Amino acid sequence: MCIPKVARLNPDILKKVVSTPMPYGKYKGTLICDLPVHYLEWMYAQGFPQGNLGMLLHTIHEIKINGLDYLLRPLKNK
Repeated sequence: MCIPKVARLNPDILKKVVSTPMPYGKYKGTLICDLPVHYLEWMYAQGFPQGNLGMLLHTIHEIKINGLDYLLRPLKNK
């Protein structure tokens, strides 16, 4: 499993993944954790944006392609 180093060290990143909406594009307003895998794969191929948004997208991409999105359910239900 290859979760970005920042996410492994900071559980607050996972809280941001489940509470931050996508700020632009086709999925504007959709929570980062609810973005479809095909969109994350496309963004991965294009290159994630720099900064916090890119880190959040990279984190959810790794979570979803490794089948670990079930780990976010307790955070989403809070």
